[in-house]
Amino acid sequence: MSQNEDIKTQLETLQTQLSYQEHTIATLNEAISAQQQEILLLRRQLELVKQRLDEQGQAPAGDGADDHDEKPPHY
Repeated sequence: MSQNEDIKTQLETLQTQLSYQEHTIATLNEAISAQQQEILLLRRQLELVKQRLDEQGQAPAGDGADDHDEKPPHY
């Protein structure tokens, strides 16, 4: 194999590797973007859950007794 053919083979190998790496980077970028969107959605949902819990915690408790410990009115 001549030196030119050897260099050509090495160049083709490098181009193939570069192409594979570019594809891998693009795939990883898409995955990261999707995960970021999911994280943003989950954060928003968590904020809403916290807000609802805070609202429930501020609701009047009546006579101060826990609702779970109260006997039904027919007792």
